[in-house]
Amino acid sequence: PEGISMESTPLNSAARDRLSQIIKEEQLYWYDHPMEIGTDKENSEFLYGLKGFKEAVTFEKERGNTAYETKPVLLMSVSVTHKGLHDIAASYLEGLLCKTDYPDNLDLYLFTEKDTQDMVRDVLAPSAKEFLNRNGSDLSMIFGVDGEYGRHYSFLKAVALFWNILINERVSATFKIDLDQVFPQERLVHETGKSAFEHLKSSLWGASGIDSKGAPVELGMIAGALVNKDDIKKGLFTPDVKYPAQGIGPDEMIFFSKLPQALSTRAEMMARYNKDSSINGIDECIERIHVTGGTTGILVDCLKRHRPFTPSFIGRAEDQAYIISTLFNRHERLAYLHEDGLIMRHDKKAFAKEGDMRTQISKLTGDFIRILYFSNLSRLISGGSERVKGLLDPYTGCFISSIPITVVYLRLALKALSLAREGKIKWADELIASGAKRIPAAIGFCSRGLKGQYEREQKAWRLYYDTMSALGDSICAGNPSGLEMRKRARDIVSRCLVKKRGLNR
Repeated sequence: PEGISMESTPLNSAARDRLSQIIKEEQLYWYDHPMEIGTDKENSEFLYGLKGFKEAVTFEKERGNTAYETKPVLLMSVSVTHKGLHDIAASYLEGLLCKTDYPDNLDLYLFTEKDTQDMVRDVLAPSAKEFLNRNGSDLSMIFGVDGEYGRHYSFLKAVALFWNILINERVSATFKIDLDQVFPQERLVHETGKSAFEHLKSSLWGASGIDSKGAPVELGMIAGALVNKDDIKKGLFTPDVKYPAQGIGPDEMIFFSKLPQALSTRAEMMARYNKDSSINGIDECIERIHVTGGTTGILVDCLKRHRPFTPSFIGRAEDQAYIISTLFNRHERLAYLHEDGLIMRHDKKAFAKEGDMRTQISKLTGDFIRILYFSNLSRLISGGSERVKGLLDPYTGCFISSIPITVVYLRLALKALSLAREGKIKWADELIASGAKRIPAAIGFCSRGLKGQYEREQKAWRLYYDTMSALGDSICAGNPSGLEMRKRARDIVSRCLVKKRGLNR
């Protein structure tokens, strides 16, 4: 952590020596609020999130929603910023747990890039060859946790099918949370009459229906919402994004995403059903388009049918990009059910470096690139950009433009000028430097590589789902090859299980 010397961290000398070498490596990936090695346990987002989930599970057991001996399965992707951290990241996290009140009411699995590549090398690729006579080398490209946000986001969804077929057939869905989010259970029950798990039991999750344009949809995904920790005292349904209160900046005259974001947050995320109205949450509901990275779930059967994924090159809004891959490719379109009241408290201020210049500039540049990627990605979808944008508006769709390069460069120039005019010269310089490095590379990728990369990843994901289907059939038939693959999978997964006594790694 910044301002803390290596010697003062709670690490042994061997770990300090190893970290001293890793720090010299080139940083490969950037995240909004990475977990810094050496952070004291009181400020650890990792421990904070686990504590919050432990308390949520205890609450559910006390309400009789799950048996006391039942242990929910929690999978965590361990993505690293530097290559050298591959060897020590999971062990470091396990070490943190040994020194704390480990949440013993759940089974925690930590998956590193090495673990996911073991799954590909020992299970997925051999199965593709054995049962489909196909080369599975591209599976290692898509199935993993390192890289941009899109890669680990897709893994944390798709692994539910792996689990269902090879580990526990009772697993029928997955639900993603972020570690800076907790279920405010007592508040949920007080204001909605339901706990978190009770919201997930919605009879509409998995239902088929007709959308507002008369087209068939399958509500195979579910979406909740967030309330900021500082706002929850005002009420659970307080939007975490507010309408812009100040004047429009020069760059916002070109692209004013704050307004559609606030609008869709209030209209979509905070919408409430009323049993006396037509939209009652019983036989009519709201389809969600704008979702957040946490508070979203998908059924395993829908993974099989629709095969969604976020391209691995997507570094921001990976959650909103996830559904784009499924649009208009089946008669019954995959859609998110809005579950009103499924709200998590977002404690981002405790961990996100909101005031850090490089973090904020990196996010801003990432938003510029998001316009480029979303605009070009939408052109690859059946029906074209206009049809995709029409469905995804107002917020997600506002990043789809017919003139993305013009919009991005105007935003960059005007934002830099605005920062300079405000006296934030260093911020303006950092933005120009970041934009000059990342934006031309992104434009080049859009013109020369994006289409090919997307189609290659789409083909690889189709192979993954075909392979899992064939592997499942082989296991059901008692085929020795299928049973051997299941044994290999269970061996790998067992190594990822964190145990209170005797670490696995």
